[in-house]
Amino acid sequence: MTDVTVLTRHEMARRVAQDIPEGWYVNLGIGIPTMVADCIPDGREVLLHSENGILGMGAAPAPDQINPWLINAGKQHVTLRQGGAFFHHADSFAMIRGGHIDLCVLGAFEVAENGDIANWATSAADAAPAVGGAMDLAVGAKRIWVVTEHTTKQGAPKLVERCAYPLTALGAVSRIYTNLAVIDVTREGFVVLEMVPGLTLEALQAQTGAALRLKDKQDV
Repeated sequence: MTDVTVLTRHEMARRVAQDIPEGWYVNLGIGIPTMVADCIPDGREVLLHSENGILGMGAAPAPDQINPWLINAGKQHVTLRQGGAFFHHADSFAMIRGGHIDLCVLGAFEVAENGDIANWATSAADAAPAVGGAMDLAVGAKRIWVVTEHTTKQGAPKLVERCAYPLTALGAVSRIYTNLAVIDVTREGFVVLEMVPGLTLEALQAQTGAALRLKDKQDV
């Protein structure tokens, strides 16, 4: 790992943004996912949704352009793109539960090899002390991608065989972006699509709590 440069949080968000297709309706969770709004490539039409009732959300505002009344679900100041809209909280969740969101990008404490996700906890010391809208998003959105550091600050793996944290949803995650790799969740478990330069599969496996395999031609 001495010759490996891990991705920063902003670089992780930018990597996620690169893969979002034109025209998708996308919800961004709290934490690193919110940074994706700042990384959508110029000219790509992606409609960002926030469960507190925004569609057409833009990037974070400049300090002198903050509208104190315009925030996302994480209470962060945001902007509104041309054509954007506000609506009732109930209408926002009708969009989520009705299957109208193409993608939700979430953070996570743990992701299991079968796609189970744990991204909330009851401890007051944790960043997400309640499940919030994540449970609705995890079962209502058409796709769930997770963006998170590959390990905890203590070095414990976040990609595991089975989650130890309370679950948000079962079998919901289809792709994971970390500071070390991009990994698909398949019926056969974790499949590595790419790794940061200089990283070997063996080194990545040493920091992962479940078996990894490289993508091959049969997976295309």
